[in-house]
Amino acid sequence: MSHHSKNILFTKKDILKGIHDSFKKLNPRDQIRNPVMFIVFIGAIMTSAIVSYESWLGHFSGFNLQIAIWLWVTVLFANFAEAIAEGKGKAQAESLKNVKSETMAKLWTGKTHVLISAAELNKGEVVLCEAGDVIPGDGEVVEGIASVDESAITGESAPVIRESGGDRSAVTAGTKVISDRIIIRITAAQGETYIDKLISMVEGANRQPTPNEIALSTLLIGLTAIFLLAVGSLKGLMSYSETQSNSVQSLATIPVLIALLVCLIPTTIGGLLSAIGISGMERLLKKNIIAKSGRAVEAAGDVDVLLLDKTGTITIGNRQASEFIPSSYSNADDVARAAFLASIKDETPEGRSIVKLAEIGHKIQNIELKNQAMTFIPFSAETRMSGLDLTEAGEVQYYRKGAPDSVTKWITNQGGQVHPIIKNAAEKIAKSGGTPLFVAHNNKVLGVIHLKDIVKAGIKERFLELRKMGIKTVMITGDNPITAAAIAAEAGVDDFLAEATPESKMNKIREEQRAGRMVAMVGDGTNDAPALAQADVGVAMNTGTQAAREAGNMVDLDSNPTKLIEVVETGKQLLMTRGALTTFSMANDVAKYFAILPALFTGIYIVNNIPALKSLDVMSLHSAQSAILSAVIFNALIIIVLIPLALKGVPYRSLSAKEILRRNLLIYGIGGIIVPFIGIKLIDLFIVGIGLI
Repeated sequence: MSHHSKNILFTKKDILKGIHDSFKKLNPRDQIRNPVMFIVFIGAIMTSAIVSYESWLGHFSGFNLQIAIWLWVTVLFANFAEAIAEGKGKAQAESLKNVKSETMAKLWTGKTHVLISAAELNKGEVVLCEAGDVIPGDGEVVEGIASVDESAITGESAPVIRESGGDRSAVTAGTKVISDRIIIRITAAQGETYIDKLISMVEGANRQPTPNEIALSTLLIGLTAIFLLAVGSLKGLMSYSETQSNSVQSLATIPVLIALLVCLIPTTIGGLLSAIGISGMERLLKKNIIAKSGRAVEAAGDVDVLLLDKTGTITIGNRQASEFIPSSYSNADDVARAAFLASIKDETPEGRSIVKLAEIGHKIQNIELKNQAMTFIPFSAETRMSGLDLTEAGEVQYYRKGAPDSVTKWITNQGGQVHPIIKNAAEKIAKSGGTPLFVAHNNKVLGVIHLKDIVKAGIKERFLELRKMGIKTVMITGDNPITAAAIAAEAGVDDFLAEATPESKMNKIREEQRAGRMVAMVGDGTNDAPALAQADVGVAMNTGTQAAREAGNMVDLDSNPTKLIEVVETGKQLLMTRGALTTFSMANDVAKYFAILPALFTGIYIVNNIPALKSLDVMSLHSAQSAILSAVIFNALIIIVLIPLALKGVPYRSLSAKEILRRNLLIYGIGGIIVPFIGIKLIDLFIVGIGLI
């Protein structure tokens, strides 16, 4: 998709689909979900019935027919606003389906394999997974042993061993085999995978209204009820007024009174309210964040405290080589060269990081291996080592790198020993929260590779942005306080909670909530699930466990914790949009009063042959009928005009609630008064000009 097309609010296809769905939504069961628009729906039915009955009696009224048509248009435009918002969200489901269909599986036949789409796999089928393959479905290992990168599941950086039999046979879709090969029996049926649940979430239009939305709906229903009573009493009032003034010029017919009611009740915000909520979720989808409810988006606008899990959230998840520590009989360059040679065929994230550190930090290059006999020893889940047998000057040199116990065993078998300095260095790294790897050449351990959690690039600057937004950041980790403090300082968070357990995370969130703060939690592991469920906004990383993703009310498909900034901005934008359009809708009614009420009473209370309410007709509309019809037409058109604003949202600005209210009153309040005066007058001139009145 081109950059230009991404900026288009909606395409021709969106519009055509929205029009089609607008008519489908005329089902009374759909209409009654929006009480304000349900009143308009009932009014359109009643007016249409009256027009039909009058025509049957031979008293056809073109004026009443036009009112009926524009009432139906009003209902359809409100349906269109909701339908097009839903349609844009459902389009995201198609992209998720495409992602799902892109994963391939090697269906195992017993001797060979057939390549098929993962989406075609059935429960009970057997697949082959080799080094580099993404596991296509939830299952269990029935043959073989392999090292599997499960950082997408647990958030832990170290690869794990998965083998047939015992407690280590379960594998999960989306994880990656990084060594050896395994045969897997699929245990999850189609439609039950996590991505299927994501698709269902996105496609489902049934979202729960938020507390603010419920409060606003209650206000709108209350106003509608008041205007319904007021308009209902007008018929009797005007009949009495006609009798007293000996006038028979009143337009207080049922269709006109319905038109008056529809114009006075808050149809604009009523028609757009659902679209505003849906579009908030859709705007997050554009940022690759799935919100399970509009409630979560709205809550994000009021977040005060953000809790973040460390591994895979603040740090990149996969541990990276940060330092080569030599023994007393070697130097860092010696360790770097040996580590480079032992890792050049190690395709694990850790192995690639070792090669990169050697190349960049110590200028070790592949050129050293040209024209030399060599045998690569790939990383194995059984040996937990990788290496290279290299012939140099007619002699075979053995280079190995791996877990301390594995390398120690290998060295011992070669007749060597591990120097105490090396052991002390490894222990120091382990105590600091890092991972030590021994590097050996022949029968000597040359040094130690320090693997550590690496803070994600740019995260410190993003936390600074959150601080400016008034959001406190707290890192949560199972590390000891010393390690936690070091990473917290490097990441730039405001506070940290070390040696955290699921219970302590929950207690921290409840403590903040009892203090009246709105809490957001970002996590990816199973042990984060209770905290994600407790938080007001629970953002689970897509690379996290299924338990975490199900517990949160949002899922970040990019697994970028600092995207909470976008979540907060979208939440605030939703609240600002709803407030702006509510202000505009309420202000709209002022102009409609000046258009319709003088028209209704124009033939009553005539003094010196001049209607007493003529002074209220500030727009100098052509006639009472044109005034009523112009107001009804404007009432319908303004909904369609405001759909782009409802979908795109009011531009977010970091302002206080007082400043936002002042801005809404100045722009949308005054604008909401002025625009209808201009619009109704122009419509009046147009319909008179073309002869509709």
